[in-house]
Amino acid sequence: MLSAAPALAQDAADAPEASQIIVTGSRIVRDGYSAPTPVTVMSQADIAAQAPANISDFVNQLPSIAGSGTSGTQSGGLSNAVAGINSIGLRGLGTGRTLVLLDGQRSVASTVGGVVDINTIPQDLVERVEVVTGGASAAYGSDAVGGVVNFVLNKDYKGFRVGLDQGISSHGDGRNYKIMASAGLSLLDDRLHMLFNGEFFHQNGVDTIDRDWNDRGYFMINNPAYNGTNGQPQRLVGTGVGPSGYTAGGLVGAGPLRGTYFLGAGQTGQLTYGSVLSPWMVGGDTGVTLAGHIGTNSLIPHDERLSFFNRTAFDLTPDITIFGQFSYNRSTSRSFYQQTPSTGVTIQADNAYLRTYYPAVAARMAAGSSFTMGTSNAGFPVPGSDIKREVYRFVGGVEGTFGLLERNWNWNAYYQHGETKAHEELTNTWNNARMALAQDAVFGPGGSIVCRSTLTNPTNGCVPINRLGTMGPSAEALAYIYGAQQPQRDQTIKQDVAAATINGELFDLPGGAAAVAFGAEWRKEQIGGTVDPQFNSGWLYGNYLVNRGKYTVKEGFLEVDLPVIKGLNLNAAGRFTDYSTSGSVQTWKVGGTFQPIPDIRFRGNVSHDIRAPNLQELFAAGTARTNTVIIPAGANAPATGSLQFVQNQVGNPALTPEVADSWTVGTVLTPGFLPGFTASFDYYSIKIDKAIGNVTAQDTVDLCYSEGVAAYCSNIVFVGNTLSSIVLRPINFAKQTAKGFDIEASYRLPLSNISENLPGTFTIHGMATHYIKNVIDNGISFPIDYAGVNGGSLAGTYSSPNWVYRISAFYDADPVTFNLVARGFSDGVYGNDYIQCTTNCPASTTQYRTINDNHIDGATYVDASLGFKFKAHGGKGTLTFIVNNLFDKAPVPVGNGPDANNVPAYAQTSRSLYDVIGRVYRVSVKMQF
Repeated sequence: MLSAAPALAQDAADAPEASQIIVTGSRIVRDGYSAPTPVTVMSQADIAAQAPANISDFVNQLPSIAGSGTSGTQSGGLSNAVAGINSIGLRGLGTGRTLVLLDGQRSVASTVGGVVDINTIPQDLVERVEVVTGGASAAYGSDAVGGVVNFVLNKDYKGFRVGLDQGISSHGDGRNYKIMASAGLSLLDDRLHMLFNGEFFHQNGVDTIDRDWNDRGYFMINNPAYNGTNGQPQRLVGTGVGPSGYTAGGLVGAGPLRGTYFLGAGQTGQLTYGSVLSPWMVGGDTGVTLAGHIGTNSLIPHDERLSFFNRTAFDLTPDITIFGQFSYNRSTSRSFYQQTPSTGVTIQADNAYLRTYYPAVAARMAAGSSFTMGTSNAGFPVPGSDIKREVYRFVGGVEGTFGLLERNWNWNAYYQHGETKAHEELTNTWNNARMALAQDAVFGPGGSIVCRSTLTNPTNGCVPINRLGTMGPSAEALAYIYGAQQPQRDQTIKQDVAAATINGELFDLPGGAAAVAFGAEWRKEQIGGTVDPQFNSGWLYGNYLVNRGKYTVKEGFLEVDLPVIKGLNLNAAGRFTDYSTSGSVQTWKVGGTFQPIPDIRFRGNVSHDIRAPNLQELFAAGTARTNTVIIPAGANAPATGSLQFVQNQVGNPALTPEVADSWTVGTVLTPGFLPGFTASFDYYSIKIDKAIGNVTAQDTVDLCYSEGVAAYCSNIVFVGNTLSSIVLRPINFAKQTAKGFDIEASYRLPLSNISENLPGTFTIHGMATHYIKNVIDNGISFPIDYAGVNGGSLAGTYSSPNWVYRISAFYDADPVTFNLVARGFSDGVYGNDYIQCTTNCPASTTQYRTINDNHIDGATYVDASLGFKFKAHGGKGTLTFIVNNLFDKAPVPVGNGPDANNVPAYAQTSRSLYDVIGRVYRVSVKMQF
């Protein structure tokens, strides 16, 4: 059961105290204020009904939230330190365009990308979550382009409560548990109030995608048979395809030995090729090329966190209160990325392992010759990362009231210091130079196997490694290529905020008192860290550099609210902001509500908002990872085909804030003839200019070699005939337009209204968002509409289904409660620019490509919970049993591809949309004293 956007129209018995109705999205504070911006409110009881492992798991069920990051969707990346992070994004605009607040205040980011980890919020103290789906930069500053998510704590809580939640999937994995304790006490005649909270969470990771639905080999590839004139589609989605360039133990890719692949000692095979268009083939021995590689990405990470929270407030006088707040969160996360294929491994004819284990192959080679093979490195441990974060937050402030113009005014001022210390250390990542020396193994004096380099440099410490076959390397060889230490770095993110606000009422108008709020804020964001120089370059992953930089922000805002006549309310706000990096910018908002009769209220607003570049976009010194691109045959390049390289993402200090213009219009219905019923409809339109983005590595290659744009060619670095690196940097070059609408309705019925003999209350609540358009135009390639794209994370950050919905039915018959939830989304496509056909296809163009299947099914998941209230040991308790994904619905297959050769390692679905875990059982018990 969720309290909806028209939460202001709740029954009085269910509404919070009037003083608590402070609507996020406005700085106006007064009883019963109705804001023109849509707000969805979720109460602590709503959250408890599902007992989520992470509060973000619950918030992310809202249809208006799309493009969020969860520990499951972000478990598999290396070199970016986001594993285990839970973040929230609204409207499919990306997490960076959603402002996350704690009690109306900013929190320090947990990543250099500016993302606030929702795990750092004390879940047990959350009284409600308010989600504003509209621009709010005039009220809160940068980032509130898509909206605001404000976690409001119960700062006045008194008592003591403890809780234990546990969960496990029906597959017997992913076990997790959470222990919580909260205490609130008042002393000195209630002048002193102290609040404490502690939480511990542990989750067993699932290191591989160990699910039946992931074993089918379902991918998207470029069709080898396509030539533009034969009616074939350019791209194919389905099974029966696989990599063409590697096997688990090595596949010779060219020359007389082409197709020879290595198995166990002395065993080889001859690959039957299907139709090949690198890096894929259709038909042939795809089972051989997929073996040992498919599903090696983590399903969910190992995760453990410990948090502590304290707030102490003291009333100096009846009108002045001082307060201090401290929170600490420590988390550790371990995940595994993938078995990274190597497609250019050179084996010399005199290789000792070749001659020892595969003499028949060696005998076919001329002296001094060699072959190049591809291997998925299935015999190697899977690369991964261990991340430890510590997040500190200190807040000290004073607040109070005073009289002015014979009216009460509120004021507050605070200073906040937040700090995130992150240590990221990779695992099972080799040093490229050591690997090159180690794999060049020969016979030394006495017949022992040594590195060729050791023959001329006996003290170089090189340990030979066997890249051939499925036997796997020795522990000694792994220790050598991994080194005494793995790539690692330490980063510190700091945020300092000083802010003051005053608000109150000025004079009376026909509709009520005119109100004003104004204030100022100063903020500093900075990033620093340390990296051992040995980890700057030369590794398969990592290649870390030190990120250093800072900027300051000075802001002032003013907001007025004018009840012009009864039922007509106008609101306006403006903010002036000055950035040390890019200068000044102004934001504003104008809105209003009109209620001609008690049964209907209209609302709407227009806003001008910004998102400033984050620390990573501004100051990233370089984050490198291995990637793959395809340089088309015939291109004026030293090499063509599917090529591996090091992708280096750097910052751009010249970036300026994104600018967004948005408007919403809607209505709220509370018909008097149907007590307990509330419904709302809100349409939104958001246009972003100067959007910050990156041209992908593949786009960089295409723009250089296909379009001839010299500026992008300079970012591509070849060393001889080897593609060494591609440099990517963000720029203000894109535009984005998003349109859609939200529908919400709820009906609360005490069953005694039907019959005095029927106990309890029944509540049904439904909400849906229709994503009409989400178009990105980078000014370089053709505009792309991501609305209705069910590819999720495969298609990009901004994709979202056309329809997302959630319906709940809640029955409360004290002491028993029952909750049933249906949540899901509509069918979608791989891309709105695809033309689906299987025969008689037109020739593909740069904008419109043909594909054999452009349909992706939607999904509906059912969750159920049963709760019991009881009394024990002088306290009150609740026991709740929860089953998520009640029918164990498997994900819909979604083909990944077509460019990279490492996609078999990943989930063959969109893990940001579909439930990849399966049925999950949870139990929650809480005691209140």
